Amino acid sequence: MKAALLALAALTGFVSSPLDAVAAAGKTVYDSACAACHAGGIAGAPRFGNADDWAPRIKQGIDTLYQSALKGKPPAMPPRGGMAGASDSDIKAAVDYMVAAANSPGAAPAPAATEAPAPAQAAAEATPPPAPPPAVAEVNAFNRLLKPAGKRNLPPAEDGIHDPANDGTLALQPPRDAFAPLPKSNSGNRINWVQALGKGHIAPRWDRLDGQAAPVVMDLNIVREVKGSMPDVVYPHKQHTEWLDCSNCHPQIFVPQKGANQISMAAILLGQKCGVCHGKVAFPVSECRNCHSKKKAPMPTASAAKP
Repeated sequence: MKAALLALAALTGFVSSPLDAVAAAGKTVYDSACAACHAGGIAGAPRFGNADDWAPRIKQGIDTLYQSALKGKPPAMPPRGGMAGASDSDIKAAVDYMVAAANSPGAAPAPAATEAPAPAQAAAEATPPPAPPPAVAEVNAFNRLLKPAGKRNLPPAEDGIHDPANDGTLALQPPRDAFAPLPKSNSGNRINWVQALGKGHIAPRWDRLDGQAAPVVMDLNIVREVKGSMPDVVYPHKQHTEWLDCSNCHPQIFVPQKGANQISMAAILLGQKCGVCHGKVAFPVSECRNCHSKKKAPMPTASAAKP
């Protein structure tokens, strides 16, 4: 396999020099950007030094590999391996370095195929799993601010926010990877951000220029009585001011004066008042108990009212 790969490399224009001949030019770039995926074959990347992984790529020719590295190869390969500032020659040197490693006498072959399963086992594996139960429609499906479950935490190139044609977009970490170690929630993007902040998993930057600036946290709860049997609404300033400055909400969204704000669920669903954030960048209004959290005082009974 190694001899055939070396011959193929010579025919397709690859440098067939030993690994150390291109190491100085490409190793630094490889270590900085390429190793993150190519060292372990992440997301299907051809593994460094694995001849069988690289053989079909080498068949395409050196220019094709250069272009894949320079322009990226969706969905996993970002342009320039995520090093937007690297020159064309740097990226090409990294490609040469990886190809030389695959061409080297010590390159590892791919693992041998496992033995085929017995006919009975194969038949059992071929049996399709039972159909899942029908999905239950969400109670709050009318809320236009809620995204369908399958469209949450999309990769940057698919989220409708970032420019998919921008090279930097593919270099961003997908949200599902970034959110994996964070505490979970049953709503929104499925992350409990208050717990993540309280446990020190995240540390929001308070000042854009001063990384040492500390937030001005106000530990004050505002209770808003509501009609009917629903618990009253508690607005905790602490959890909000750990993220936001007072001017983010006052006075444009909320007038800081008792009785000056007309708040309704209809307004919130239309993206006003609390709906400026909730249902967009904060948990959606489907999580009623997150806000309606203060139980009402029990109504006095007729017997208790008598002297």
